[in-house]
Amino acid sequence: QVQLVESGGGLVQAGGSLRLSCAASGSIVSIGAMRWYRQAPGKQRELVAAVTSGGSTNYADSVKGRFTISRDNAKSTVYLQMNSLKPEDSAVHYCNADIRESWYKPWNDYWGQGTQVTVSS
Repeated sequence: QVQLVESGGGLVQAGGSLRLSCAASGSIVSIGAMRWYRQAPGKQRELVAAVTSGGSTNYADSVKGRFTISRDNAKSTVYLQMNSLKPEDSAVHYCNADIRESWYKPWNDYWGQGTQVTVSS
């Protein structure tokens, strides 16, 4: 059973920083792209940042220059360093990854349970 477990959310003042982590565990032979999404109340879930297995990254325009996504393949973990946080960054942040459990199975899409980020003004 593959699991993605996020940590690092919390309450921070505007201008502050937080670092989110998401660790994949279980029967895994390969992890492809890893992503962070967020969803604020009453809004659609949106892609924040993504990193490929080779390390290529892309970001939502709203976070470019403030957030950095990275991954540690040896630890099956993806990180999101969030700097210069704004109240509009407040949302539940979800980790997402393309994971293969066996060379005989197709790639599957997995989600973490979400971690709350709240930025006070």
